[in-house]
Amino acid sequence: MKTQRQRVGLQQVRIHDLKHTFGRRLRAANVSFEDRQDLLGHKSSRITDHYSSAELANLIAAAEKVCITKSRKIHATEN
Repeated sequence: MKTQRQRVGLQQVRIHDLKHTFGRRLRAANVSFEDRQDLLGHKSSRITDHYSSAELANLIAAAEKVCITKSRKIHATEN
């Protein structure tokens, strides 16, 4: 495995790192939990959660949804 990584110039990248990246990108693309679990090859949902944690930007956007009213948009930082 090390030889293959050296051949393509990615000595510092581990398969484990790529699996995390893949899981996060699946979640960012709104792929269902069940499909992510299958694609990542996990039997445990806890492991799937670990490999496909939410992107910070998505969490912020979700939290900001509670600041929106039907009459107008209000951000929590505005007074």
